[in-house]
Amino acid sequence: MAIKHALPVTRAADFAAWYQAVISEADLAEESGVRGCMVIRPWGYGIWERIQKLMDARIKAAGVENCYFPLFIPLSFFEKEADHVDGFAKEMAVVTHHRLKGVDGKLVPDPESKLEEPLVVRPTSETVIGQAMSRWVQSWRDLPLLTNQWANVVRWEMRTRMFLRTSEFLWQEGHTAHADRADALEETLRALEMYRDFSETALAMPVVAGEKPENERFPGAVATYSIEAMMQDGKALQAGTSHYLGTGFAEAANIKYQDKEGGQQLCHTTSWGVSTRLIGGVIMVHGDDDGLRCPPQVAPHQIVIVPMLRDQPEDEAIIAYCRDLHKALLGQSAFGEPVRSHLDLKAAKASNKRWGWVKKGAPIVIEVGGRDVAGGNVSVLRRDRLYREDGKIDSAILPRDAFVAEAAATLEAIEKALYVDARGFLDARIERRIADQAALEHHFDADKPGWVEVNWAKPTGAALDKVVEWLKGRKLTLRNVPLDASAAEGACIFTGEAAVERVLVGRSY
Repeated sequence: MAIKHALPVTRAADFAAWYQAVISEADLAEESGVRGCMVIRPWGYGIWERIQKLMDARIKAAGVENCYFPLFIPLSFFEKEADHVDGFAKEMAVVTHHRLKGVDGKLVPDPESKLEEPLVVRPTSETVIGQAMSRWVQSWRDLPLLTNQWANVVRWEMRTRMFLRTSEFLWQEGHTAHADRADALEETLRALEMYRDFSETALAMPVVAGEKPENERFPGAVATYSIEAMMQDGKALQAGTSHYLGTGFAEAANIKYQDKEGGQQLCHTTSWGVSTRLIGGVIMVHGDDDGLRCPPQVAPHQIVIVPMLRDQPEDEAIIAYCRDLHKALLGQSAFGEPVRSHLDLKAAKASNKRWGWVKKGAPIVIEVGGRDVAGGNVSVLRRDRLYREDGKIDSAILPRDAFVAEAAATLEAIEKALYVDARGFLDARIERRIADQAALEHHFDADKPGWVEVNWAKPTGAALDKVVEWLKGRKLTLRNVPLDASAAEGACIFTGEAAVERVLVGRSY
């Protein structure tokens, strides 16, 4: 039986158009009128708020304190760290004047208001936070200094896509200072593990955690680590990064401390962050041809109750029944929090409301009509399994009290089912048997979705540039060196030299 899906385009027909359709039909975001910037609508922002809440608890549990730093950063701050400014120079938005004036009926920058020093709209905050750290750190007793901020940043992107690559986006950025390399590297890897665990347990999105090759490092970093998620088209999405910055930023910002012997030492610093890009990952990992499937832990509403009203006298009894159901669900607990139940009383057709919530990805949609009230039942639709084998909607009629008692367990089962599906997809699409460049090229020429893990000699300089150029010509990139990869044996497929590790290769967003 052919299924008529809720979206106007399927993943198989046009994955990019499908992605945009999910964002539109699920009311996640819309164009703002400013190139590369988006309006995040309440359902999309509600998901971000859930990500913030759950992530912030993890950040604070590690002893990190939240701060806020300026949106505008003096250009001279960037100039002190050459690699950093080179890495972001093409993406920086710059403020040069502080007021406008009217000229021939148009507003233009007032020439007399030119700033003495240009201000960069925050692309990342290492430089400005470094200046603060240089004031806050005096002695070894002040270390480690652990800070984080939730903010927006601006990177002037040429090719934009909602949630994945926008000129302005929301994120958290952790910045820490430590007495030595060992402590700073431990913090770098702690943040990486926090991201891996969050992605897999809260977003049901399996990832590969590992170290980025030299060419993929954050500008000015000594080492960069990432979590990489596989989208349903087989492309990689860098879903979070953690950087060990060494002493380079500390030297530029003069972040020093007096050690126990009275000497002056440079701090070792780190930075780490995730952004609204995670929402794009959730869409492309869990979405289907009917819209988003939202993991219950980050769904703004976990259970939505839709009364089946017909402008009949029995409507009042149906609404009363739904209110009691809503109240009972609010008294339940799932994932250590009260269940987030929502009673949809908007003046719209019940079928339209049902499909609206299906497209948004509400984990459970409950429909209640006159027969349900009479029988003490509810009609339950699980978003993770929308259809039966015969292609019909899989709506189960359950006793009301039994459903309420099992609501938390059902939500947890949905979260697990989403993860199991995504994990199976990821594991089945990492090829590890390719041993030379020709086979690698043939693999991707055959348009096989997924990644390839190959032997890697960790080349640098011109040798690395040659590899990167070869990959670029085939629209491929080096993703990361998985922390849990098996030991390398044999030769690097790119250089022929003895391999020292295994690296992932794939197409990416």
